[in-house]
Amino acid sequence: MRFFSILAALIVAAILAMSILARPQLVALFGGGAEEETNLATETPSEAAEPTPDTSGLVKVAVTRFEAQQVDSAVILRGQTSAVRQVDVRAETSAVVTSPPLRKGAQISEGEALCVLDPGTRGASLLEARARLSEARARIPEAEARVAEAKARLDEALINQNAASKLNKDGFASQTRLASADAAVAAARAGVSSATAGLSASGSGIEAATAAVAGAEKEIERLTILAPFSGLLESDTAELGSLLQPGALCATIIQLDPIKLVAFVPETEVNRVTLGAIAGARLAAGGGDLLGQVTFISRSADPATRTFRVEIEVPNPDQAIRDGQTAEIAIASDGVSAHLIPQSSLTLNDEGTLGVRLVDDNAVVSFAQVGVMRDTAEGIWVTGLPETANVIVTGQEYVTAGVTVAPTYGDVGQ
Repeated sequence: MRFFSILAALIVAAILAMSILARPQLVALFGGGAEEETNLATETPSEAAEPTPDTSGLVKVAVTRFEAQQVDSAVILRGQTSAVRQVDVRAETSAVVTSPPLRKGAQISEGEALCVLDPGTRGASLLEARARLSEARARIPEAEARVAEAKARLDEALINQNAASKLNKDGFASQTRLASADAAVAAARAGVSSATAGLSASGSGIEAATAAVAGAEKEIERLTILAPFSGLLESDTAELGSLLQPGALCATIIQLDPIKLVAFVPETEVNRVTLGAIAGARLAAGGGDLLGQVTFISRSADPATRTFRVEIEVPNPDQAIRDGQTAEIAIASDGVSAHLIPQSSLTLNDEGTLGVRLVDDNAVVSFAQVGVMRDTAEGIWVTGLPETANVIVTGQEYVTAGVTVAPTYGDVGQ
């Protein structure tokens, strides 16, 4: 009894499987084909499928529709860090170093002594100059007294001349006495001129002595070479006992806070960079991210590269950023409308212009020139395309502007 139940179940399962899997064959066996032919014959012309256009003679291309996006158009540059100041401190006089050397890497404060030189006989020279100044100043009263005496003699001679002239006019004095009075006036005037010249010479002597004192004091001042600003020693100071001549190096000092980022921007991008613009940077080899402002844009291009120097000032209070590190720099600029397209879709026209080939609603090809903003891992950002652009991404090298193609549209690009 159990056997017949199982057999019946198998027969039912086989019939159901044949009705599902072999339906077309069953329909054809029992006259279903004739019925389908009858149904096809009774279809109206409007229900029939429209004919497919013949594209066998057209070039087939792959097209993707790209929509424009608002992109932060930062100017991307590659540069390096640079100390805001770096000075070679050199000797201004000749002498032997008497101070122990300071080692490179030491923190230096503004005005701190770097090299101290032996004064030698400079102190005696200063004393001598001061003595000459005192002597010159002592001559001034004597010269002034001589001038006063000469002026008094001139006044006396003028009085005698006046009296002799009146007596001669009235016939009470001879012509000889008048001539003698005139000669005395002339001599008195010469004495005044001589005394005045002596006073001027004394004044010149004071000025010369004053200059000699100032020179001697300056020479002694040059014996101590001071740091012009706070910073780090980049080299050891001059060794104890070494002889420094004028122009010889005492030490090299650099200032790293703040620090500069120096880069060169192409002439096609320089107008997008403005003073005070915010700039970010990333140092190579995991040096960290930086933030600063543009402080300088060169007005003169490098004659060899046609690029313009740009400087960005970045705070560096802990002096962790070193001079000469490589940095990737992004300078903020106004956003623009751009398209992110595959780099492989770029092509050149017959004139050598970079661009892409587009397809319009009538499947006609056109060429559009583009401007490259920057390259990314997802594609390349370009400008110059319409808001919605049907870009040929495959086959663009086999068609030219004005021809009709058979486009196959892919996913919409963002």
